[in-house]
Amino acid sequence: MKKLALTSLLAFFAVSGAQAANIIDGNPLYRPAEGRFYSITSLETHSKAVDAVTLGEEFAYGITDDMAVIIGTSAAQADWFDVMSWNELSLGINYRFLDEGAWKMDFLANYSMAPVWGDHEEFMDKDLTLYGWTAGVRGGYVGEGFTIAGHVLFDYVGDESFNWGDDGLHMMRFGIDGQLVLNDSWNLVAGAEYTAYVDGDMWKQNLGSWDLMFGANYNIDETKFVGAYITREVDHLDAGDWEIADGFGMGVKFGIDF
Repeated sequence: MKKLALTSLLAFFAVSGAQAANIIDGNPLYRPAEGRFYSITSLETHSKAVDAVTLGEEFAYGITDDMAVIIGTSAAQADWFDVMSWNELSLGINYRFLDEGAWKMDFLANYSMAPVWGDHEEFMDKDLTLYGWTAGVRGGYVGEGFTIAGHVLFDYVGDESFNWGDDGLHMMRFGIDGQLVLNDSWNLVAGAEYTAYVDGDMWKQNLGSWDLMFGANYNIDETKFVGAYITREVDHLDAGDWEIADGFGMGVKFGIDF
């Protein structure tokens, strides 16, 4: 169950690192304007667990044009609802410290816990729940008809909220995301992220994983979009060779700015 909790946190980190232009259309540098909210609801499977379905929600508010607060959560089911869980709950901030024409740069920070309520387990079970911290930067260029963005994030996951010692798991994530606008209604998105495990022997053995994504979004109007995407995972989590996860992950999402 600890391993499942860690997987839930990593899956959420991957999503939370990928969101911030002010028209909500799946742009990787989208962010809400001052006084605006946004909601992004997703339904997805992962190639490592094709029998499981995860329902996720990310909700944010623009405190100023430069700062937003973000709340995220998700729930999952597997084996036709034989196993169910409240995967994670998170609170984060996004601060844009560089906004020079087409160039953007954000500071990201996030605190999360997973699972909140495991299947047939107590609420916030002390022997099951893991706590995660994330901090890093994301930046990029918003051009005419395209956006390219990259991010560097540090993650810590452990049994205690404020113990960042040797007992936890430390990771670095390096990613790139892009969007190509086809017309007023359609755009394509793609992304790749590498997670490196930086603790002791794990770092020496070059343990890590790649997460790849490709999708398409349809703009209902300037405040709403729907999207569909596929994902693929490539892992090097032991001393053996890199392994491509069986099958593809799939997902759909709906976003609204209001």
